[in-house]
Amino acid sequence: MSAAPFWDERFARPGFLFGEAPNAFLKSQAHLLKPGMSVLAVADGEGRNGVWLAEQGLQVHAVDASAVALEKSRQFAARRGVSLQWEEVDLQAWAWPHAVYDAVVAIFTQFVGPEGRARQFAGMRQALKPGGLLILQGYTPRQLEYGTGGPPHAENMYTQELLREAFGDWDILHLAEHDDVIEEGSGHSGMSALIDLVARKPG
Repeated sequence: MSAAPFWDERFARPGFLFGEAPNAFLKSQAHLLKPGMSVLAVADGEGRNGVWLAEQGLQVHAVDASAVALEKSRQFAARRGVSLQWEEVDLQAWAWPHAVYDAVVAIFTQFVGPEGRARQFAGMRQALKPGGLLILQGYTPRQLEYGTGGPPHAENMYTQELLREAFGDWDILHLAEHDDVIEEGSGHSGMSALIDLVARKPG
């Protein structure tokens, strides 16, 4: 069953559900991103991350299940004077490209359980060029105690062990769990149980 109706309804509300500013962890990795790089922004929603990436001079392919979100992203990009390639996709059914991106950015994409996550991770691995970077942030299971964002399903959350199992054959540049206050619109607001990963696909 497509998740598009659920997300269309959420994104149809006034304003930006997760704010207009880029994710703080993504922004902290700006030193790894060079103008001209091709990047896949996974489940990019209303464009806060994809538009910021385009502003850094990257060639951005933003995918999302919600046509409503993508239209808001187009309008946002126009306001900011940048352009992205947008595509409406069901990530569980999408034919992920083979080795075409210099970076894959996956920020809070935990809307699927273990089976869907395995397909999603396999797609990310496939989509990156050799030597490409994965930049990922998500929630750990303790996020259920905070209830400040994310799905109410522990099995959707990430742990260091889970991410090492999925990407441990890559060069892990950064992997850390931490609790921090985030303010990303009404969708992510307050103390949060976070996990960050930066990994490089073998060249």
